[in-house]
This record gives sequence, C-alpha cells and structure tokens, in this order.
Amino acid sequence: MKFLLLPWLFSLVLGVAQAAQNPPNIVIIFIDDMGYGDIGPFGATQQKTPHLDRMAKEGMKLTSFYAAPVCSVSRAQLLTGCYGARINVPAVYMPASPDGLNPDEMTIADHLKKIGYSTMCIGKWHVGDQPQFLPTKQGFDHYFGIPYSNDMQRTSTESGLRVTPLLRDDKVLELLSDEEQSHIVERYTDEAINFISNNKKKPFFLYLPHTAIHTPIYPGKAFQGKSQNGRLGDWIEEVDWSTGRILDTLRDLKLAENTLVIFTSDNGPWLIKEKDSGSAGPLRGGKGSTWEGGVRVPTLAWWPGKIAPSSAVDAVAGTIDLLPTALAVAGVKVPEQPVIDGRDISSLLFGKSQTSPREAHYYFSGYNLQAVRQGSWKLAIAPQNETMGRPIKPDAEGPEPRLYNLDTEIGEQTNVAVEHPEIVAKLTALTEKMKAEIGKPNGPGSRPAGKVENPQPLYSSGGPQRKKP
Repeated sequence: MKFLLLPWLFSLVLGVAQAAQNPPNIVIIFIDDMGYGDIGPFGATQQKTPHLDRMAKEGMKLTSFYAAPVCSVSRAQLLTGCYGARINVPAVYMPASPDGLNPDEMTIADHLKKIGYSTMCIGKWHVGDQPQFLPTKQGFDHYFGIPYSNDMQRTSTESGLRVTPLLRDDKVLELLSDEEQSHIVERYTDEAINFISNNKKKPFFLYLPHTAIHTPIYPGKAFQGKSQNGRLGDWIEEVDWSTGRILDTLRDLKLAENTLVIFTSDNGPWLIKEKDSGSAGPLRGGKGSTWEGGVRVPTLAWWPGKIAPSSAVDAVAGTIDLLPTALAVAGVKVPEQPVIDGRDISSLLFGKSQTSPREAHYYFSGYNLQAVRQGSWKLAIAPQNETMGRPIKPDAEGPEPRLYNLDTEIGEQTNVAVEHPEIVAKLTALTEKMKAEIGKPNGPGSRPAGKVENPQPLYSSGGPQRKKP
C-alpha cells in the first residue's frame, strides 16, 4: 500500500514545490455599488461591456456570490475573510472617524506579503482614514486612492472648493474637485498597469477597489455620452475599459496563465439614486438591504489554463471566501486562529465541485442577523427594508420567519414557510447559533475594532457638504 502511494505523494510534493517557486499573482477588482444586472454577462444591454463579456467567455461566472449591504463592511469582509459583525465593523465609516479596521487583523495583503508578494491597494479604501488604519498599515506596500466614498466631500479652507483627498501611501497627494473625479478611473488604471509591469518578475497582489460607480458619477471625457444609459452607463463602460486594459497587460506580459483575477462588487445598486442607480436585474432590493439585490453581486473569475472558459457555478460563495482562496492558491495554510468565516472556493473555480464549502451564508445588517441561506433555501428572520432610504414593504414587516426557494423564484416574492416547517426549523437553529456568537457588539465570538483617540481630518476644511449628483 505504501508503494502505491509513492507516485501520488511524489506528484503532490512536486506540485507544492512548483507552486512555491512560482506562486500565482492575484488581482481583485472591486466595483462600488454595481448591481447584479449592470454588466453584459449578467444581462445588461443598455451599456456595452465587451471586455467583461470576454472575461466571462474565458473564465467563470459566479451567480450566487455575496458581499455585504454597505461598503465599509464589504471591504472589511473581503480583506479579512470575516463577517463584519465578527470584527466589529458594522456600518459605513465617515471621514475622521475614530473607528477603523483593527490593524491587528490579518488581511490578504498581510498574509501574502509575509511570503514575498508585492502588494498594492489602488482606489477606495473606506475601512478607516486615520494613519493607523490606512493600507500601508494593513499589509500593503503602497496605496494610491481616495480613502472613502467620493460623495464625502468637504469644502477646502484653502481653495473654497468641495474636494476629496487623493492619497499616495499615507500622505495627501492632491485635493480633487468634483470635476477632477472624471479622471479617477484612468489614473487608477495607469497605476495598476505600472504596478503590474514593475512587479512582473515576482508574485504580486493587486487590490483595485474602484471609486466608480458610486455617486456622484463622473465618467471620463472619452466615455461621456457613449452608452445608452446616461452617465451611469458611461461610467460602467469606462470600468469595463479599465478591466480590459488590465487583462491585456497580463496577456502582453505573459502573466495571464499565472494570475487569478476576480471582478466583483461591494453591494447592490443604490436604488434611490434613480437614473444614477444601477440595476439588480431579477433580484429584489438594493444597496443597504439583505434582500438578494442588496448583497448578491455580479462576479467573474479568470485564470487561463486553470479556470474553464465559459463556465458558471451557482454554489454559494462570497467576499469572505477570497482570503482563504487567495492563500490556498498561493500555497499558504490558513491559520486555525483567529477564526475566519470564509472558506477556500478554489474547488469551485477549478471545476472540481459544484457545492459550497460553507454550511450556510448569513445576511447581517450591522449586528442584526436578518437571514440565512443554505442551498436553494433562504430564511428571513427579521424585517428587511427594500434599499437604503426606502421603507420596509408590508410583506416583510411581520415577526414570523419567511422562507424563499431561490432556485424556483429568484425574486423573493413567495413565502413558502408554511409548506416547509422542517426547513424553517433547521435554518432557524443555524441563525440562533450565529446570533449568539456574533449577533451583538463585542459578542463572545467577535474581535475588537480599531479605535484611535482624537481623530483628525486629512485636510483643513470648513465642514461637510454634499451636492446632488
């Protein structure tokens, strides 16, 4: 028996050794407020996304991929592999907040940097703007971007203009007027291509959380008026162009077959923005809600030679799974402690499984656990608003749990709880266990958020002002 195992063992050791010698590059492109129906591979027609269409044809669509209802939580989840409630990141951070992602948390960048990866974050950070919370303190060698949402402008005391700060590493490089945001996708893309080109001979991790397509919407001049969906569609087309440039760079540098690229979004569309809002497609709800439209996001995975072309998987996965997946493909074992909620989904990406490695997916709004999904079944245990800024509809107000079969009705209109009491009981037990663990601030299974005393704004201003986009 031992002799029979030797060839297999030799192949395994050889594969691990080769991976260690040539670990893959990892690129995560994270769009802001892009809905499930906003790109061609997921049904969009008013804006054209030829590069993302090609990415889907050369790679995989993940059709049950989940983020969080709002941006700061989504970003913290992606970086740490944990639900926001576990790491006490429950909501959106404002500029000069005393709170942020705890620097003691191990991010994807922290793990990969330890084994020799070059790491860079380009774009919207939004898990704390104080020096202790910035990307360069969270495992990234370099940072270039706007550190929070682009609608969090303040009036500069120097210029009198409404501005947002653009940072280089941990210093303010420029103060951007609203109109100057129209260059931001191009600038991010140029930075990304420079980073890839400068690190082509060593493994790298690029995290590219775009400012687009959050309001206010400022597509680049070359894209203005190009789509059939107003300035929102124009900005989506610019994001598509940006993604195409990055993929072309990987191809041109002969890096494509050693690079995993994930394209996804931080939450669903902000529906109250009307013409400036994206589309959730067939899903109910939008940003700020735990209906599918608020948290199920359009996701593509690309790795030529590893991920089968024109493939798709509907197994439950999400942003919390990206950390353990990145570590697995890089040959790094995920530590048993501290606890993370995500699981390695490389078996899904490589076509070896169609089953989620997680027991269930939990839908938190802050610390309020509102629903759970297992397989095709989703149980809502709390009232759910339709989207940020809109009230709860009558069918979602009551205290009784509501059960939906997402395979037979993706739009969550028909409550079938009465017909399936055994499933309601099973999923209720899962929610009670999770609520007891992390369903309140500083719960027994949670870890502390980062906190600083006397937080300071990044630049001198006369106070916050917002302009309708």
